[in-house]
Amino acid sequence: MEYVMVVACLLLIQYFVFGALVGRARGKYNVPAPATTGVPIFERYARVHGNTMEQLILFLPSMFMFAYLSNPMYAAGAGVVFFIGRILYLTGYVADPSSRGKGFLIGFIATAFVLFGSLFHGVMSLL
Repeated sequence: MEYVMVVACLLLIQYFVFGALVGRARGKYNVPAPATTGVPIFERYARVHGNTMEQLILFLPSMFMFAYLSNPMYAAGAGVVFFIGRILYLTGYVADPSSRGKGFLIGFIATAFVLFGSLFHGVMSLL
């Protein structure tokens, strides 16, 4: 489980960094608080941060459930895949929002793996 904890910590640090990038973009592109629109590049950073939070709400509990019900190493591996997907999502979305698909798909697959894997192993443990 220690690997799962380390990966969870890395994912939270990644989210923290994405938030810092939003703050940096706010200053760089002169978007005064509480505004969240007006400069497209700032909006892209903010959207990546918000979308990452939306994904973490689903991914993190699923990763922990999968680690408990099945295999902690596979759960941690899925977390690393998710982490890489989020980096690709950030770089793609900021460069050109239409190129975010690859990063999103990688994270989606990692999430589906731990979510449905948890359901499968949970049901199997009941039988």
